[in-house]
Amino acid sequence: MKKTYKIDVDCANCANKMEEAAKKTEGVKNATVNFMMLKMIVEFEEGQDPKAVMQTVRRNCKRVEDDCEIFL
Repeated sequence: MKKTYKIDVDCANCANKMEEAAKKTEGVKNATVNFMMLKMIVEFEEGQDPKAVMQTVRRNCKRVEDDCEIFL
């Protein structure tokens, strides 16, 4: 299952850090951040709860870029 989320991030480098953090999160099959559109597309692994996984993605992204935001 894929879902798209609106994000708030200041620079392309920060967006790349967010993408890498999301990809490393358990339950995420793939993630792509589009800095120009301020969107994150997350593909979840089978059987995962998107809400629970996205809470972890948000925490992981805040660790690498503390002023970023993901709107769930």
